[in-house]
Amino acid sequence: MLELNTLAEFSRTNCISICAFLVPANIIATLITMVLVFLHRYRPSQQVWQAHWVASIFAVAMMLHVYTWFEIGVVMAQTYILLSLAISCLLTNIGLVWLHRRMVKIVLN
Repeated sequence: MLELNTLAEFSRTNCISICAFLVPANIIATLITMVLVFLHRYRPSQQVWQAHWVASIFAVAMMLHVYTWFEIGVVMAQTYILLSLAISCLLTNIGLVWLHRRMVKIVLN
C-alpha cells in the first residue's frame, strides 16, 4: 500500500536531487512543446499532445513536491519560485495546445 506520508518524507529528504531533475525537465519539456507548435505548424496534433502531457506531468510533480514543503510549514522564497515555475510551465503548455488547435483550424479552413 502506498503511504502518502512516506512519499512526502522521501520528497523532502531528496529535495536537491528532485529539484535538480524537475527544474530542467520542466523547462526543456515546455520548450519542446513550443518548438513543436511554432516551428512546425503542420505537426500532427498527437505529437503536440504527447509533448504537452510529458511537460504537464513534470509540472504537476514539481507542484506536489512543493506542496510537501508547505505541508510541514516551510515557507521560503525557493518554494514560491519553484511553484511559480511549475504553474507557469503548466499554463504555457495549456496555452500552446489551445494555440495549436486554433492554428490547425485556420489552416484547414
